[in-house]
Amino acid sequence: MSLRFNAIAELHTYNTDVGKITPKITEVFGSHVFNLTTARKFLSDEAYKSLKASINAGQKIDRNVANQIATGMRAWAEAKGVTHYTHWFQPLTGTTAEKHDSFFTLKGDGTPIEEFDGGALIQQEPDASSFPNGGLRATFEARGYTAWDPSSPPFIVEIGYGRTLCIPTIFISYTGESLDYKAPLLKSIDALNKAAVDVCNYFDRNVEKVNATLGWEQEYFVVDEGLFNARPDLVMTGRTVYGHNSAKNQQLEDHYFGAIPERVYAFMRDFENECYKLGIPLRTRHNEVAPAQFECAPIYEEINLAVDHNTLLMDTMSRIAPRHGLRVLFHEKPFAGVNGSGKHNNWSLATDTGVNLLAPGKTPKTNLMFLTFFVNTIKAVHDYADVLRASIASAPNDHRLGANEAPPAIISVFIGEYLTKVLNEVKDRVSDKMDEQDESMLKLDIHKTIPELFQDNTDRNRTSPFAFTGNKFEFRAVGSTANCANPMTVLNTIMAQTLKQFKKEVDALIEKGEKKEIAIMQVIREYIISSEKILFEGDGYSEAWEKEAEKRGLPNLKTTPIALDAMVSEKNTKLFVSNGIYSHAELEARHEIELEKYIKKVQIEGRIMGEMATSLILPPAIRYQTLLSQNIRGLKEAGLPESAYASQKQILNKISEHINKAGDLVEKMIEARKICNAIEDTRTKAIAYESQVKAAFFDQIRYHVDKLELLVDDKEWYLSKYRELLFMR
Repeated sequence: MSLRFNAIAELHTYNTDVGKITPKITEVFGSHVFNLTTARKFLSDEAYKSLKASINAGQKIDRNVANQIATGMRAWAEAKGVTHYTHWFQPLTGTTAEKHDSFFTLKGDGTPIEEFDGGALIQQEPDASSFPNGGLRATFEARGYTAWDPSSPPFIVEIGYGRTLCIPTIFISYTGESLDYKAPLLKSIDALNKAAVDVCNYFDRNVEKVNATLGWEQEYFVVDEGLFNARPDLVMTGRTVYGHNSAKNQQLEDHYFGAIPERVYAFMRDFENECYKLGIPLRTRHNEVAPAQFECAPIYEEINLAVDHNTLLMDTMSRIAPRHGLRVLFHEKPFAGVNGSGKHNNWSLATDTGVNLLAPGKTPKTNLMFLTFFVNTIKAVHDYADVLRASIASAPNDHRLGANEAPPAIISVFIGEYLTKVLNEVKDRVSDKMDEQDESMLKLDIHKTIPELFQDNTDRNRTSPFAFTGNKFEFRAVGSTANCANPMTVLNTIMAQTLKQFKKEVDALIEKGEKKEIAIMQVIREYIISSEKILFEGDGYSEAWEKEAEKRGLPNLKTTPIALDAMVSEKNTKLFVSNGIYSHAELEARHEIELEKYIKKVQIEGRIMGEMATSLILPPAIRYQTLLSQNIRGLKEAGLPESAYASQKQILNKISEHINKAGDLVEKMIEARKICNAIEDTRTKAIAYESQVKAAFFDQIRYHVDKLELLVDDKEWYLSKYRELLFMR
């Protein structure tokens, strides 16, 4: 019996553990996190104050104090059964990394002891040679460093009976270049904070800090582990390179927000409980649009912590799913013909005085502050749409962007009819040169235009890649496998740059004698006019919008190799270097890494397509072809009229055609890959793989294989079918 039928036979044997009671969330939340509340219990006053100042104000921790913190952290961890610790980091592989060390060591006289000092807490030296570096380091130059990020609290991961203390860190090369996602994110947070505080002080001198906040929405598929294992493409690539639509998929719209299947519900409760221990504030769970697709989302957090929590969530879900005989699929498009998965990034700005800068206030003064940051965000997206698109470019996300289910590859901004009216009023009523009599315009009461329940006033536009949704902007084009740090680093940086330019222009007008409020409104008006072509309220999926966007001059970068060019353009290089986010060398390296990643993913998909076609698909198709041929011959020899086997002959002809076409296309694809592999320049090679391998062959081969799936005897078909993967649990 094949893996497929074994898996189907085993489906009924899984225990959903429905009798287990979930603990009260508040009783377990953060119990595996060394947060400030826990630190207060295990640290001296000196050590606690130093840690708190580092978290809140970014102050460096003295090495002597670090020893005290490490001792207290070890005492807390050992009380929970921890024996090992690791520097937990996020290299440019797209996954997390860790190397475990034990607290155990030997004294000079051979006495065994447990030890953890400040040096081990603050810095470690993992081998950097085997991580992506884009040419920054030669293979023999192996040294790299991980350095503790105190703003993200250490946590304990529990696997079976083992527990490990994980210390969030950045990862840099021996010569100081960042080799991870966290280091640039932290720099962008700092750049945005400085620029935003300077602008906030126009309105409130008490603002000393501005935090970028993030609320992600993680979409994912859940499938049976046995059926997953019967699909080499899912195992190797995370998506099905073959597979015909089942008769029923999402057309009845009955899965969205429906009752959660019992086995998946047990899995959700299990991973949520682990997440609560780790301090991940999950709030919602529900069925998504496609069958077997689900979503979870947390309460909003400071952006660095939110990114860490999202990567930790994906690790946790992947680890816990097999306990329930399930597998989680984070790929952006694991199944053709049904909705793919994204990771909407809801981004906003919050001051240390408790104000959300993207929420209208109750006074003209606070409304002007809202309008300032709102318009600056639109201007930032307009001016840097290409690099924002590059930040979410990847081989798996190419399957989703632009398909009639996800935000298009054209970056545009949706703000809704009420705010459109506000911007038009500002644009039309403010003259090129304001005077004292125009100050009445500054008494801007947005609530006369927009009622207080602001977030509910505008319908959501699911086709917009960047939409304002009440008191935040939702970057909907981020892929489900993505590390949120990359798009958030870009968004923070372009916002920082735009705010810096805004302040420079406002200050210049003030120096010429303009009143502050009038100067602010003048620049806001200019930004509205110069950015309005990025605003779009209609259907982003439509062909009409694609034509309109072209007229407006908006970039439409449909494939990753081309979209990534924006990372190293002269304008964007200046953007990142001037804000201290990346050096020129780091940008070139990351561009190279992303291109290499694209090539490898398409290579792997091409290889598995060829392997599955020749070893799993064509053999049973040929056997069934032979069976039909023998049956037809037997009927003919028995003297039956041709009408007795006409339908079998018709099926035989179709099978023979698809076998021949599939086999021929696979051979041509292999030859095309060989030609691409001989190309030395990485960008040229990536473009060739996209056009000469992926675009030229993947869909064609799939067409013939998927037709064979419909024609070959079901009991001869080795691969799990969509009707099983999507509906059998």
